[in-house]
Amino acid sequence: MAETAVAQKTVKLIITRQDGPDKASYTEEFEVPYRANMNVISALMEIQRNPKKSDGQKTAPVCWESNCLEEVCGACSMVINGKPRQACSSLIDKLEQPVRLAPMKTFPVVRDLVINRERMFNALKRVKAWIPIDGTYDLGPGPRMAETKRQWAYELSKCMTCGVCLEACPNVNDRNSFIGPAAISQVRLFNAHPTGEMHKEERLEALMDDGGIEGCGNSQNCVRSCPKGIPLTTSIAAINKDTTKHLFKTWLGM
Repeated sequence: MAETAVAQKTVKLIITRQDGPDKASYTEEFEVPYRANMNVISALMEIQRNPKKSDGQKTAPVCWESNCLEEVCGACSMVINGKPRQACSSLIDKLEQPVRLAPMKTFPVVRDLVINRERMFNALKRVKAWIPIDGTYDLGPGPRMAETKRQWAYELSKCMTCGVCLEACPNVNDRNSFIGPAAISQVRLFNAHPTGEMHKEERLEALMDDGGIEGCGNSQNCVRSCPKGIPLTTSIAAINKDTTKHLFKTWLGM
């Protein structure tokens, strides 16, 4: 009898959908069979296998993105019960039903739960969030990073460009060009690298332009929502100090 009861248990989902970038959004309700320890991605896969709404009417399968399924790639970011987070690590047993799924609105919607994170990737290009090593392969190993620095730098390297911190930040929206907390934290990471610090001033100057670090309102939503627990506000404070020092050095011609 217990097994029959479990088999009949279902999960209710209300999903915000959009047929294209220029289409109006709408909601559809679904009901899928419950399984122990299932996550939101599992529920979406059930809908994909049998795309029927709660009233039995057929509909188009819901579109979403996922890749690693272990909270590493950041592709499955969406708003779940009003909170931006990763669908792969969101367990149905820990969510209030009906489970409400919606795309992150900070980014343009491509279709349904699929969004375009180009704004975030362009921000990383703007601050040169990489270590330039072209032409240095024959110079031997680079300098070692001090262990105390490596420990906190490793925490910053966990960023998976999921976009959750930008969605949670009230200063990142379509009315301004604020670069967002993720790119600022990556500036701190690459400026701490023994090789990356060669371009330290370029990165700081990029953050001193319009839409840079001055756009942060210190709401601290980013650090509370980051799925990897990255100390984003600590990075913002450190980079704020570095940009101020760089500004005064520039004025004094140092």
